[in-house]
Amino acid sequence: MSRISDLQKNLFGGTTSNARQFGMISTLVAIVLLFQIWTDGLTLTSGNLIAVVSQYSYILILAIGMLMVIVAGHIDLSVGSVAAFTGIVVAKAMQEYDLPWPLGIALGLLVGAAIGAWQGFWVAYIGVPAFIVTLAGMLLFRGGNQYIGNADTVPVPEGFRKIGAGFLPEVGPDTGYNNLTLLLGVAACAGVLWREWTARRTRREMKADLAPLWVTGIRLAVMFGVIVFATLRFAGGRIGTSLPISGIILIVLVLAYSHYTRNTIGGRHIYAVGGNARAAELSGVKLKRVNFLVMMNMSVLAALAGMIFVARSSASGPQDGLSWELDAIAAVFIGGAAVSGGLGTVSGSIVGGLVMALLNNGLQLEGVGSDMVQIIKGLVLLLAVAFDVYNKSQGRFSIIGALTRPFRRDDPAAPAPPAAPNSDADKARIAG
Repeated sequence: MSRISDLQKNLFGGTTSNARQFGMISTLVAIVLLFQIWTDGLTLTSGNLIAVVSQYSYILILAIGMLMVIVAGHIDLSVGSVAAFTGIVVAKAMQEYDLPWPLGIALGLLVGAAIGAWQGFWVAYIGVPAFIVTLAGMLLFRGGNQYIGNADTVPVPEGFRKIGAGFLPEVGPDTGYNNLTLLLGVAACAGVLWREWTARRTRREMKADLAPLWVTGIRLAVMFGVIVFATLRFAGGRIGTSLPISGIILIVLVLAYSHYTRNTIGGRHIYAVGGNARAAELSGVKLKRVNFLVMMNMSVLAALAGMIFVARSSASGPQDGLSWELDAIAAVFIGGAAVSGGLGTVSGSIVGGLVMALLNNGLQLEGVGSDMVQIIKGLVLLLAVAFDVYNKSQGRFSIIGALTRPFRRDDPAAPAPPAAPNSDADKARIAG
């Protein structure tokens, strides 16, 4: 029985960061296997996995920025319009002014930063609620997209398309797989092993409890299995395809923002502001600066997502970005963020985004119409979160609760009972 409890504590929902990561991966694997059965084996084919990453990477990028906005206690309804506006500005600049595509990417990021600074100024320094500011931005930049593009599509050059429709190139000997993707898989396994070793070493130096070695071995074996399986799938696609460039961008962003939100002072300030803005300000956190940077960062990531989508579509159009903000918000809440702010993780939001992506992909593989896809996605989102909230209220296992456990405040300790009087003086004082 002790081995089972060790497994549950250290492998599923334990308190260490590694255990949380494993819990997220295993949850995602369970969802993938469910759709694998429903679609008769189509979900886990190389072509479909590559298509999922290529088609939904921009939503996952938006989810990273939206997480920080929601954790800080705000919401951003303008991300789809910002993405569309940036896309048309960059496309027009490259078409009409022969702007080289690398400079086009830089221009797009600057446009996103300028929009984010504009919206962040109103939120942080004027005090207008982010909901109102970004609602106005949604209308403003959607109209700007149609005005600049004359409600028409604008193509982009071949070089620019690589960030949305490109793949890792074929290099080295013919192994039957994409060698660069294989190397990334090896690097991922090495990174997991190094992180596990350093975590155990740190806990040993701190004289903290260590997970049994056999539990660590099982965890590593499962994680290695997932990484190897995914690597072989992405590396074994048809000739000319592999891990998409947009997937590489997404991985880099996930690693960078996970480190920032978990291990830096700036990241912890975001959680502090979302948890209790007044207390954070009294503690020395620069509230206005945090809110400004969070909104600005969201628009920069929206601009990047918009350029990736335009690159994949080969052109910018007036319908780009429609309802993207809803998908990003859904991904963040499914991934464990709290509506009131202060809770959530980057990895959880990526899991939430993949759940929505795989749900959409699986329904399309089954031939479900787009109208029913929207209905089912809405019902699944509502029921999944409602069921999880119910489980938490009943003290049962909760996926979202497990994902957010590291960021919850401890329950206030019960007041200690008054000490029994132990002297005649004490008794007299209480009686009097």
